[in-house]
Amino acid sequence: MGGLDEARGHSAARSSTTLRRAGSRRVLGAIVVSASCAVGPAYHVPTARTPTAMAYKEAGWKVASPSDAIPRGRWWQMFHEPELDALEAQLNINNQTIALAFENYLMARAQIRFARASYFPTVTAAPSATWFRSSGVSGTGATGVGGTGATGSVVGTSGTSSVAGRHVVYVAPVDASWAPDLFGRVRYAVRQRQYGAQVSAADLESTRLLQQSMLAQTYFQIRAQDALQVDLDATVAANEQIVALTRSRFTAGIDSEVVVVQAELTLQNSRVQATNAAILRTRFEHAIATLIGVPATELTLPRRALHAVPPPIPTGTPSQLLERRPDIAAAERQMASANAVIGLGYAAYYPLITLTGDVGFASAAIDTLFSWPSRIWSIGANLAETLFDGGARRATIDQAIASYNASVANYRQTVLVAFQQVEDNLAATRILAAEVKQQRTAVELALRAFELERERYEKGLDPYINLAVQQTALLAARQALVSLESQQMTSAVLLVEALGGGWTRSALPTPDQVSKPPRASERQIWR
Repeated sequence: MGGLDEARGHSAARSSTTLRRAGSRRVLGAIVVSASCAVGPAYHVPTARTPTAMAYKEAGWKVASPSDAIPRGRWWQMFHEPELDALEAQLNINNQTIALAFENYLMARAQIRFARASYFPTVTAAPSATWFRSSGVSGTGATGVGGTGATGSVVGTSGTSSVAGRHVVYVAPVDASWAPDLFGRVRYAVRQRQYGAQVSAADLESTRLLQQSMLAQTYFQIRAQDALQVDLDATVAANEQIVALTRSRFTAGIDSEVVVVQAELTLQNSRVQATNAAILRTRFEHAIATLIGVPATELTLPRRALHAVPPPIPTGTPSQLLERRPDIAAAERQMASANAVIGLGYAAYYPLITLTGDVGFASAAIDTLFSWPSRIWSIGANLAETLFDGGARRATIDQAIASYNASVANYRQTVLVAFQQVEDNLAATRILAAEVKQQRTAVELALRAFELERERYEKGLDPYINLAVQQTALLAARQALVSLESQQMTSAVLLVEALGGGWTRSALPTPDQVSKPPRASERQIWR
């Protein structure tokens, strides 16, 4: 009978072990299935109103073919200005505004890796040594072998001791805790960080394009100042000749001294204008130095008049603009990030399970600390669920929904502004091209009128005041031409910027790409 009872006991133990293992598998399976579920709304790109036409209204030319595209990455080369090319190359390396945006991008990528760490358990080690004194009074108490793990439980044995004296306890535990990703808590947090990093990547490209555009605009403005300086210097030279002419006529008794003084006053005013033009040029030069990341005292650009003309700029079709503008891509990714926050809000309604465990060794002697009899371990689980929060979770979700709707409105507004900017600059380049042509004719007529009036003054047919009027009209016509040519080049640069500067959405890094640590080559760009 004793053998039969022993056999039955072993069978019952095996059945109990089997049931416990089956239950553990079911619990583990339930956790895996739950972790694969994520609550919250699925994300779909909202619609935005876009033109249905096959060409821009202000374009004025045929629809561009697929081969017609702005040079990707180096759009300024379309202007065929080697000096501008060299400056843009320095800007892409040394511009501190771009460097700031780049570091913000790396920061956003690091936040992804921080969020992804929640997928894995946290493991800590906390070895300790405790010295204590026992009184030796008979009773039930600690034998001196024990310790406190990371979970706060006392690990050791208890019994009766009457040995007084000092004792030491050595403990070497390893604690682990893990909260499975039930209902997408971690998943939504990671997605939010990934989309946020994509927003930062798009913002980096927007910043880069803006800085490149500012440099090109400033470059053409400084060249326009050089062209204006040429006209002002020519005016000064012409006025010097007129002063000499009035003096000779005064000496001959043909003109009065008043005429000489008037001519000298006109000459002096033209000299003041020529000198004053240097102020704006130096400011443009200093602005370029700041853009390329060098002190203003270290940059000197040689004078060269503006001779560039806007190149033909391929616009593509309006439907392509959504894929070309980094700010539109940033606005769209911002919506995806806001949508993930809604999912986080819904996940807060579900319980949080945390699994904990520790294993290690505890001993009263250091030489037996890592022996097999000194081993200790514990395992546990904790479930936390908010039963009542006064509507805090619902308010959080409502706030997230409102934030998402705001991001949708921002996205649609960004799209509308993008089309407005393209149409504005298309109209500006087209109208300015005609205006420049008309103004060049006006300059030719003003120059002809000045030359004719000068001949009449030299012959004594007209007074000096008529010549001064024509000289003023000629200078005004030249100044207007330089201003229009500067506006024309600036509008061409702004049109390229409005079209995205050759950037395409395919250049935006994917969620998997932004989740990886940056390569050393990426970090070396701004060092």
